[in-house]
Amino acid sequence: MIFSTESGIVALDSPVKLKILELLRNGATSFDELVEQSDKAKSTISVHLDDLQELNLIQEKTFPNDKRKKYFVMNSICLAYSEPPLRRQYSEHLNNFAFPEADGEAFMTHLFHTVRFGMEAYGFDPRPIMKRLGNDVGVKIGQKFRADDYDGVLNELSSFWKENKLGNMRIIQSGDPAILINNCYHCGKMPNVGKTLCSMDEGIIEGVFASRLNMRCSVKETECYGTGHNHCKFVVEKGGKPKK
Repeated sequence: MIFSTESGIVALDSPVKLKILELLRNGATSFDELVEQSDKAKSTISVHLDDLQELNLIQEKTFPNDKRKKYFVMNSICLAYSEPPLRRQYSEHLNNFAFPEADGEAFMTHLFHTVRFGMEAYGFDPRPIMKRLGNDVGVKIGQKFRADDYDGVLNELSSFWKENKLGNMRIIQSGDPAILINNCYHCGKMPNVGKTLCSMDEGIIEGVFASRLNMRCSVKETECYGTGHNHCKFVVEKGGKPKK
């Protein structure tokens, strides 16, 4: 796998290091959790963590209430990987490429899809960078929102999605808060490729909450047209205030 850091590009093929980075991509993780989830000895994980820090791929932090305890966070973005690329799906997408004479908006949407899925077809993983870009966009969008509470922002998001033809969003309030989107602009016409595809939307929603409510939250897509569902589902886990 190839990662982008502030120092440049880093390529890794170590199974243990890649396992650690896979765990950290889900969020900040303590040393003990990394040991438990990787099923490796503490000494082994410690050596690999030192290597990853030296490569500027991760950062070590300490818990505010206990400086003796450490946790680690990603300090890099995954760019490319060695999984089978989505060449067939991309080919099908190109074969269906339409050139509408009067509808420039439809053409631009199709062009966006071509770039997004084309990156994956040639072995690049667009999900991390798309989520980062989505977060930047969400921060700007959130500044225009008027709601000043969690439920209000969710309702305003739903209206925003509809007005901008991004899909039909509805909020599921029973149990853990979740967002369901039908007719998703991003992946609504994608076949089942065995993975979720809307990382940019994850980032947009997180960015809106961060800028509008100064709230740190984690948004994860759990169901998608790309996983064979007829909708996209995002689970929202509310956190505390972001650190300044």
